[in-house]
Amino acid sequence: MKEELKKRTKDFAIAVIAMTEELPRKNSTFAITNQIIRSSTSIGANYRSALRGRSKAEFIAKLGIVVEESDETLYWLEIIQESNLSNSDRIKDLWKEGNELTAIFVSMLKTAKLNRDNA
Repeated sequence: MKEELKKRTKDFAIAVIAMTEELPRKNSTFAITNQIIRSSTSIGANYRSALRGRSKAEFIAKLGIVVEESDETLYWLEIIQESNLSNSDRIKDLWKEGNELTAIFVSMLKTAKLNRDNA
């Protein structure tokens, strides 16, 4: 599961980067592009960091960041779609994967917190 999530988060970030390369070059897209690249790449980076956590508290804290970054990426995908900056099919595919990853990480975070509280 860990290796699969590492791969999925990396593949997701790469797909987001590829999508941003196809966005029109406008003033409005520069900030959006920077933000979504930052948040989407941060998901995998922080997940890997969480796996190397030295304690349950550190793992939970890093996983919380993963959830935040994943949710932020979904926000930027919404902005791109609702602003008609990209093909909606591509955004729908990214949205689906981002939403699945978010759900997985939210579930992991809840489980980690329950295990900490019941320890």
